[in-house]
Amino acid sequence: MTGTLILLRHGESTANADGIFTGWTDAPLTPTGREQAKDAAHLMAAADLLPDVVHTSLLRRTITTADIVLDVLDRPWIPVTRSWRLNERHYGALTGLTKTQVRERTDESTYHAWRRSWATPPPAALPGALTPWNDDRYRSLPPDAWPLTESLADVHARLLPYWADHICTDLTANRTTLVVAHGNSLRALVTHLDQLTTPEVEMLNIPTGQPLRYDLDKGLRPKTARGTYLAPRAAAQQAAAVGRQ
Repeated sequence: MTGTLILLRHGESTANADGIFTGWTDAPLTPTGREQAKDAAHLMAAADLLPDVVHTSLLRRTITTADIVLDVLDRPWIPVTRSWRLNERHYGALTGLTKTQVRERTDESTYHAWRRSWATPPPAALPGALTPWNDDRYRSLPPDAWPLTESLADVHARLLPYWADHICTDLTANRTTLVVAHGNSLRALVTHLDQLTTPEVEMLNIPTGQPLRYDLDKGLRPKTARGTYLAPRAAAQQAAAVGRQ
């Protein structure tokens, strides 16, 4: 037996609503995002999916989403672990710009590669800019681990050790495990779980606030490819909207 894995992208943030490349910067949830977190909890309760443990990034949009979910489920007491390895992709010099601004400054092919490709990172931030030099959350992080930009492949590489050392430990102990993370860190994790090809990765969109369930075999491989959204129609509609951005 292995535990069930639930993946949840945080609820809509103010940066999501404004179409901003956010990356490692913090953005609070919008009122819509808070309602999405509550709705996610109700979906989980209806499916009898009560988490035993939770993993989040170090960014407040995942922390707040997880707190709301646990409050609705009346499980604020379960263990919660946070890691920078679950953070959103670092968008480098695009951080803080709107998607409209970036599209106006470059061609469509380059824009698509920066947003959706596996191996192409956005332009790097200047050294010393947009890095966690003075942020207490990252004081224990070796300086050579602080990114100036990241491709999705980079996110995949820094996420896998956390998956192996922490999330897999909970799953093999038969714990129902909730991971609240970001669009790109979850794309990277789904890529690993489903062994996606590069074209499949580029087409993958993770909607905000929609729980995605994976039932895993004893080798921690999905029994059902791509998992199962608890509200499949709503998830498909929201994923399509993400793809159109």
